[in-house]
Amino acid sequence: MIFVPKKILLIFLFVIVAIQPVFAQLGPEDNQGINIPFIDLTVREPVSNQEVAFSLQLLILLTVLTLAPSILILTTAFLRIAIVLDFIRRALSLQQVPPTQVLMGIALFLTFFVMWPVFYQIYDESFVPFSSGEIGIEEAYKKAEAPLRIFMYKQMSSSPENIRLFMNMTELPKPNTLADVPTHVLIPAFVLHELTVAFKIGIILYLPFIIIDMVVASTLMSMGMIMLPPVMVSFPFKLMLFLLVDGWTLITKQVLGSFF
Repeated sequence: MIFVPKKILLIFLFVIVAIQPVFAQLGPEDNQGINIPFIDLTVREPVSNQEVAFSLQLLILLTVLTLAPSILILTTAFLRIAIVLDFIRRALSLQQVPPTQVLMGIALFLTFFVMWPVFYQIYDESFVPFSSGEIGIEEAYKKAEAPLRIFMYKQMSSSPENIRLFMNMTELPKPNTLADVPTHVLIPAFVLHELTVAFKIGIILYLPFIIIDMVVASTLMSMGMIMLPPVMVSFPFKLMLFLLVDGWTLITKQVLGSFF
């Protein structure tokens, strides 16, 4: 048997008594309930080539929206910043401090800072004319693609070996200008370049902390403290060194400076 509190029962009875006169005043034409719209989805064969092209464009658009996070990660400054931040956390022997979500959030907003001129140029030259109907979707795509291509090419201007590698693998002719490099070649070349640069920065960050670990480990061995983990002793020293040199500011300055 279900027990119903007296207060809830009294409130329910009061609501019924209060709304009964309202329904009594309604006519038969008003007492039809709530009007809920009916949605009818039909599937039919296309009657023209334009409808086929529109369906394909819609399918491609949905695919691009699904892959949008990956595209933003691989074509912006996010990859390098995220890897460097993860390297510094591992170098300090920190497992979950700061949490991964916090590090990714920091990398995301630093990416916005670096990419803001590019994003603004895409918005001004591609989205605004397209939304006003001045250009079509193909031209809007080309205008949105151009600033990202220029950004990726600038990062690889000092070492275009990756572009050469992928051009040779696809057996394409030697490009004379940036416009001759296809986007499907430029993006993987940029990803490899960002991974290389991020790991180089990570190695440089690791060196001073490795030296501290080696000094602490050799000192403990010479004192005969074999059972004491060196990481427990070296961790405070690494943390003090990182705070004394204002590590977060220094790392942020150097990482952001590598893009400009």
